[in-house]
Amino acid sequence: MANSTSANLKLTVQATGENSGTWGQITNTNLLILEQAIGGYSAVTVNATTGATLTFSNGALSNGKDQVIKLTGTITGNIDVVIPDSVEKTYIIENGTSGAFTVTVKTTSGSGVTWAATDKGTKMVYSNGTDVVDTAFTDLSSDITPQLSGILDTNGNDIVVDDAGAIEDDSNNPYIRFQKTASAVNYFDVTNQATGSAPEVAAVGSDTNIDFNLTPKGIGRVTLNGNGKIQGLAEKVNVNGTFTSNINIDTNTQAVQLNTATANANFTVNLRGDGSNSLDASMDVGESITVAYINKNNNVTYWNTTVQVDGVTVTPVWQGGSAPTGGNVTSNDVYTYTAIKTAASTFTVLAAQTQFA
Repeated sequence: MANSTSANLKLTVQATGENSGTWGQITNTNLLILEQAIGGYSAVTVNATTGATLTFSNGALSNGKDQVIKLTGTITGNIDVVIPDSVEKTYIIENGTSGAFTVTVKTTSGSGVTWAATDKGTKMVYSNGTDVVDTAFTDLSSDITPQLSGILDTNGNDIVVDDAGAIEDDSNNPYIRFQKTASAVNYFDVTNQATGSAPEVAAVGSDTNIDFNLTPKGIGRVTLNGNGKIQGLAEKVNVNGTFTSNINIDTNTQAVQLNTATANANFTVNLRGDGSNSLDASMDVGESITVAYINKNNNVTYWNTTVQVDGVTVTPVWQGGSAPTGGNVTSNDVYTYTAIKTAASTFTVLAAQTQFA
């Protein structure tokens, strides 16, 4: 019976009674081929446009039998590196080529594994005799497009995100973007809870007292869907030391305006969003906003004679049924205004004057 050749590593399978006087030489070659398959390394230079075909010589050392293969050379187009059909073997393959083109390792007739044009990394793959398959063992250490096939367990370690890095959806649109502050010591804790208790987002860090800022974009607002509960609340007060007879109350940046200078004339109060935005643009139909203006009088009294919204005079609905006809002597007169937006550029304003002596 004649010798035969193994399907995968092309070892010489010696028949009984064959190879008299050369048995040891053939066996040694077979052992060297096994050594090559277990730990051998080859640098394979590819053709710039056609790639390469790995060789599997019968009963001899050849580059397709190596465990580790580094692909080298400059490529000028997308190339294939071909493993002959029917070979079953694992490989560690490094794409060491130059040139921004794809490299695909495949079988002669089947499909394969592709390195992207900018991917010069290393993959562990295997040929099942029909196709070349990516083990994905190296994906997490790859900087290309790693994909998880199961739950990511950090095993007690942190996940580090670079400045301006984001968690994105499957269309590469950000869910959350992270912004770095040098030497940061304050941060958020997110805590889940058991049945009956509310989950928590808390500001924590090495500082003793830390604010928790939620910042909308532009004149957008922070919306609390559902009911709210407040344990403590501070409203923004604008303190003005100079009296003016035309007073703008910017509802986007303050809830109260205190004038510490004594009034010297009757005055107009104009409700607006701020210096760049109208109240109409800052509110939706069916919303209300309440602000206060505190006017200081001495012996001569002055009062609010005109109320405007976005520079347009309105007729308020005054508490008690009529508009004030004067101020109060040596008093801080507090005027409150509740503006209700009932339609576009249309407001109902409820107003009141209260004396604080």
